[in-house]
Amino acid sequence: MNKITLFIAMVFIMLTSCEPDEKVSAVYDPTPYSFVYPESFGDPGLPSDNLLTREGVKLGKMLFYEKSLSKNGKQACAGCHLQTTGFSDQNQFSLGVDGLPGKRQAMPIFNLAWRQSGFFWDGRAATLREQSLLPIQDPLEMHETLENVVKKLKKNPKFTDQFIRAFGNEEITSEKISLALEQFMMTIVSFDSKYDQFLAGKATLTESEERGRKLFFTEYNPFFPELSGADCAHCHSGPNFENGEFMNNGLDTDAAFTDLGREDVTKNIADRATFLIPSLRNIAQTAPYMHDGRFKTLEEVIDHYHSGVKMSSTVSPLIAPTIARGLFLDDQEKKDLVDFLKTLSDQKFLTNPAYAE
Repeated sequence: MNKITLFIAMVFIMLTSCEPDEKVSAVYDPTPYSFVYPESFGDPGLPSDNLLTREGVKLGKMLFYEKSLSKNGKQACAGCHLQTTGFSDQNQFSLGVDGLPGKRQAMPIFNLAWRQSGFFWDGRAATLREQSLLPIQDPLEMHETLENVVKKLKKNPKFTDQFIRAFGNEEITSEKISLALEQFMMTIVSFDSKYDQFLAGKATLTESEERGRKLFFTEYNPFFPELSGADCAHCHSGPNFENGEFMNNGLDTDAAFTDLGREDVTKNIADRATFLIPSLRNIAQTAPYMHDGRFKTLEEVIDHYHSGVKMSSTVSPLIAPTIARGLFLDDQEKKDLVDFLKTLSDQKFLTNPAYAE
């Protein structure tokens, strides 16, 4: 054997020795996910049939940012739920893959593990796993079939491997997709705003923020206007600044209703034009406001409750008494309220790399 032949033989041996004897498969060894939240929030009541694991949460995150879940492969869940805007959409109505606008403003995603009253503005999805699949199939959103989504994911090794890590085998089903998305979205939490730090004694509110805080939590008093507050806490209460109810907040009169809201789900006329009360956390980042995104600024929202509430057959009795005389707020008090609402922004949540692509 001459030197050239010997050299070629050695190169061949080196190259073939670098090739794996067999394909390395993903391993199913689930690790419990450490779900951290303040004691004041109470038990989130996580589903016992979908325990959080690091592998499942990672898969859910991959799916949340995966554009192949849409018909044309150009839109992911994250396209209408951006982290920088509290996982909401700054557009009044999100545009789907066919360029068509949705019918309602995209709701923000955080602290959903504590949601007990359903999902979407009208509560039509009872569980988060059910909610997660509907935008994929909606003609105004991602406009894809679950069958096609499964087919596309099966062709992608990074997903077949992660389904093994999350569920124990590479079989991909729409149910597993929904469970993984549920896991990821449940881990998106927000509880470290300036106001939270204030409650913990780690931050101080400005004079305007403190005045706004008092107005926010003080009840409406039509008999003693000088003692009356903005009475926000009846609807936006508890650690998440929401009450879990579906209410009509006086946006329109009966004749002007164009969206029947919860009534379309329950078929109960008492639910006409009622919508889920959203959390006020990160409210400064989640404009525009209301189910139809009609208000662009917090100042417009305050003006509505101050003197713009309209009477209708289903308007909430919590705000109906304010219609006749308004909230008695002057310009400085309106500014104070806005300043307080801005203390509910959670910068760690808005920039947390655990939620980013």
